[in-house]
Amino acid sequence: MLIFDIKRYAINDGPGIRITIFMKGCPLSCVWCHNPEGVSSRKQKLYTKKKCIGCQTCVKVCPQQALTLTTEGIVTDSSKCNLCGTCAAECPALAMEISGTEYSTEALMKEIEKETLFMDRSEGGVTFCGGEPLLHPEPLLELLRKCGELRIHRAVDTTLFAKPEIVREVMENCELFLVDLKQMDSAKHKQYCGVPNELILSNLRMIAEQGQDFYLRIPLIEGVNADEENIRQSAEFLASLPWKHRTVNLLPYHDIGKGKHEKLGTIYNPKQYPFSAPSEENLQHCREIFAQYGIVTTVGG
Repeated sequence: MLIFDIKRYAINDGPGIRITIFMKGCPLSCVWCHNPEGVSSRKQKLYTKKKCIGCQTCVKVCPQQALTLTTEGIVTDSSKCNLCGTCAAECPALAMEISGTEYSTEALMKEIEKETLFMDRSEGGVTFCGGEPLLHPEPLLELLRKCGELRIHRAVDTTLFAKPEIVREVMENCELFLVDLKQMDSAKHKQYCGVPNELILSNLRMIAEQGQDFYLRIPLIEGVNADEENIRQSAEFLASLPWKHRTVNLLPYHDIGKGKHEKLGTIYNPKQYPFSAPSEENLQHCREIFAQYGIVTTVGG
């Protein structure tokens, strides 16, 4: 499977100190996504122009002669580039990166087991993230089962946009889900995330009714979901679930993904939707609405 990052000593991806494994590929295409390199299931090349020193090492070593130095920096001819990674390996300034490294289950387990000391001391574990880990049910389940045999706490950070039978099987092999609730209106969800939300909401209800532990987060964005109607619908829906934590983590909008799009050579928010973080006044109003439904809110993290 292709992994685009492994984050050690993670403290925001579940309880305790964790190792987070980022799998490539996601069925959603959220306009504000802060990991756009995780959307494609294929390897990708990232280029950071401000790091480039113009030495042309990458141009000289490219086996496919796919690179050219221009006044705009290094340009890649995608019809020639086969993403072999030679340019990234030889770049002295680290201006070139390949997003997506092939790992076997055994290799990933070795990386996970390196962190068990920190997990044990902090009551942490492993979090499988993405992208969307449920796109890769067979390797994901194999990893979850192997971690379970070692009594490692297992969390899955998921959109829940997957077949219910996959969600059920994963649910039986992990202790925690991390789920984002982005928009209650299905048409708007499709507009901003590329897919409707009925499957997501039904899977969320299913895991709640099955007693699965989950953390709930809402990326709070003016113009998308920070209006009173959507917040109240979100609160009503969540209040109707048999839910252990009854706590929502509100994540005010930021555009950190913009820089990654520049590295990928793609465009952030191509339709130029007027996104912004909610004002302090509106953030407080959102929190008050959730409180009316008996739901505690935290901000950030």
